[in-house]
Amino acid sequence: MNKQVLDKLKVERERGITVKAQTASMIHPFGGKNYLLNLIDTPGHVDFAWEVSRSLAACQGALLLVDASQGVQAQSLSVFHAAKERGLEIIPVLNKIDLPAAQPEVVAAQMQSIFGIDPNNVLKISAKSGIGMEAVLQAIIERIPPPPGKVDDPLKAFLFDSSYDKYRGVISLVNIQGGALKKGDKIMSCYTRKKYEVVELGIMHPEETPTTTLLPGQVGFIACNMKESSEAHIGDTLHRVGAPVEPMPGFKPAKAMVYAGVFPVDSNDFLKLEESIKRLTLTDRSVEVTRESSSALGQGCRLGFLGSLHMDVFRQRLEDEYNANVIITAPTVPYKVIWGDGKETYISNPTDFPDVSDSTSKVKVIQEPVVKASIIVPQEYLGEMMNLCFTHRGEEPDHRYLDASGSQDARIILTCIIPLGEIVTNFFDKLKSRSSGFASFDYEDAGYRPSKLSKMTFLLNGKPVDALALIVHKSAEDEVGRAWVKKLFKVIPRQLFEVPIQAAVGKRIIARETLKALRADVTAGLYGGHYERKLKHLVNQKEGKKRMKKVGKVDLPQEAFYDILSTKT
Repeated sequence: MNKQVLDKLKVERERGITVKAQTASMIHPFGGKNYLLNLIDTPGHVDFAWEVSRSLAACQGALLLVDASQGVQAQSLSVFHAAKERGLEIIPVLNKIDLPAAQPEVVAAQMQSIFGIDPNNVLKISAKSGIGMEAVLQAIIERIPPPPGKVDDPLKAFLFDSSYDKYRGVISLVNIQGGALKKGDKIMSCYTRKKYEVVELGIMHPEETPTTTLLPGQVGFIACNMKESSEAHIGDTLHRVGAPVEPMPGFKPAKAMVYAGVFPVDSNDFLKLEESIKRLTLTDRSVEVTRESSSALGQGCRLGFLGSLHMDVFRQRLEDEYNANVIITAPTVPYKVIWGDGKETYISNPTDFPDVSDSTSKVKVIQEPVVKASIIVPQEYLGEMMNLCFTHRGEEPDHRYLDASGSQDARIILTCIIPLGEIVTNFFDKLKSRSSGFASFDYEDAGYRPSKLSKMTFLLNGKPVDALALIVHKSAEDEVGRAWVKKLFKVIPRQLFEVPIQAAVGKRIIARETLKALRADVTAGLYGGHYERKLKHLVNQKEGKKRMKKVGKVDLPQEAFYDILSTKT
């Protein structure tokens, strides 16, 4: 039995986070009537903001859930403003009031200070013990307006999620805006103009429960023999064939913030990996996919994600759900290169990054993406958070108190501008460790700013390894170069000749380690009297190793790549 009913993915149950928005319908009796409530459980982490965005588009209201023991989290701010922009009715709810560390009155005052919510309107509950749950369901019925659609309106269904079933094809989740949808109806997509016949439909209760009809306001699933995952366009509007309707606005496309190459450990598994990625992106349309090839790793895909956690979760889902064994390259962000003639190019693959150290380079300026970071933390950790931001090239710091108590445990919101490349590796881990787990972190796009960036390459026996190229800031060249060279030194197998391992920026060598040659005793079979023969053998061995070093090729095994790229710098 899975007690975490809506956490259906293995990665969600293991990590204790919500990754995928889940839909569930329930019937609740109130005032002598039965009400059908369509609920969507959304993630909270900033990397899955797109899941929240498309879920809000299918709703009339939202529950603003705040932990009574931890207070308002940074990501709650962005979700609150997104719901407000869509004009949704917001019901503030304070959860976990039965915990010993809970401070309901203090946190309610925080909500008033941050969101302008009257503390008297905040519902105080404990979802675990069931305290106050009836009041939440009652508030949903009383405060949130019912869907405006009517049964006799033309059919208008809003497609906001999809998944893939190997027997039924693409399964689409729709919100019926108007009209009624029945089994056997012929429908058409406003986006692709393709026609389909509905072969199965129903509601999520919370698992798939077949019904005969979906009525206005209902959220349910439909199967219509849609074979290609690309046909299920998130934000599409479906209507009855011959009765076109005005398509709904849909969604603003999610913009990838972090890029990484994904390669199979066994190069023969590329087609299987590509198909697995195709199926998985059906449930996560925020991922960008393009093919990529590497001289060291073979055929693979370059994927764009919304953040580093998004990337890590996608990798785990590939392994859990499709048994894929993959290597993921170091994450990078999209940089803007402005050339001398005024043209602008966005580069996310380090191998394509221009060599700015070359005097003949036509690059005018290089800009990197920056974000406005928000950190909410108890007052006692403010110094640590300021230091963390400065060590990651943070600028324009500002902070303010979230409540007027002035006590030692008062909470502060710290904002600053940080380069996106600084927070895609282990920034979040440092944030949690330095704040004893009390800090919450959120960020939003803040455009591009000029920066001194360089392409760092790694040479094995004088030959560059393209899959290990990095883009680093000038201030971090020495530190990053030494760290990666030491990692390579540990994982590269020894050869029959001496191998220099070097980190270079342009023609300048930043760091070097030398991998000693395997020792072969060529005089082992000769006894002490054969001095001249021993000397001749030793001279021949040295000459042979010199020739091998000139023409010898150092092949990095896939296991070495896996060791290098799976450990953090």
